[in-house]
Amino acid sequence: MLRLRLAFLVMEEIILQECVAFQGIHGAYSEQAIRQHFGDTVTTYPTPTLSDLFETMQSRKVKYAMLPVENALAGAVNQAYELLMDSDLRIQAEVILHVHHALHAPKGVTIDQIKRVRSHPQALAQCDKFLKRHKIEPVPWYDTAGSAKDLAAETADGETGAIASALAGKLYGLDTLASEIEDVPFNFTRFFLLADDDPQHGEFNKTSLVFATRNRPAALYECLGEFAQRGINLTKIESRPRRNRPWEPIFFLDIEGHWQDQQVQEALARLLQRASFVKMLGSYPAVKNQSVGI
Repeated sequence: MLRLRLAFLVMEEIILQECVAFQGIHGAYSEQAIRQHFGDTVTTYPTPTLSDLFETMQSRKVKYAMLPVENALAGAVNQAYELLMDSDLRIQAEVILHVHHALHAPKGVTIDQIKRVRSHPQALAQCDKFLKRHKIEPVPWYDTAGSAKDLAAETADGETGAIASALAGKLYGLDTLASEIEDVPFNFTRFFLLADDDPQHGEFNKTSLVFATRNRPAALYECLGEFAQRGINLTKIESRPRRNRPWEPIFFLDIEGHWQDQQVQEALARLLQRASFVKMLGSYPAVKNQSVGI
């Protein structure tokens, strides 16, 4: 019996190590991003919070994690960047998910019967015109996928729906009454796939890093100038407060290129001399054109 139990635990650990962790419950957009990257046969592992996601990785329960870092409408996920900066995990790949919201309801309910709909406040706001057009009352819920899961578990009143991903509707056995109901068509979320090791060199690469400047005039200008002088394109720069040093910002930077490229190596070497702090978050295969063909 003991041998059988040990064998089961070892097998369970092997299965978990092949999983991809995400924050949320099954049906979340993060899980949809995982399926987009790995395919529908991938095994996923939900965690309650972003902190739990990193703890799961650090305990080596799973091999990969999918981390949402930026939304085209809502901006950066600040906690994600803070956790990434404090972690030794490396970015493996960039994943861009085109977010589509769908209206779901219990079996047999029609859209004309829906009087109220639940979802995360951000999703409700992104579908405001659709809800007003159909005279549906928005009801804030803790999570998009959670709204679908909870609705499926309740006794249907015939008047309540949920806004969530198409995946969530399918997983929880709800009917999809309307698809792509978001007001703005360019709703994209950017994710980082994380792991312990460095990824292979891709056809098109980005490098993400965080740095702090010295407290003197033109410090940021000089740091960024090292990339400009070498023709390296910056695709993102964002400042955040430095937690242990009030009023001294840190800068998150994405550049085109891999750290092994000669011009990138030269720029990083000079940045190390000019900045007070530098940490590379990873060089990884990236989406070449984020506005076409996604």
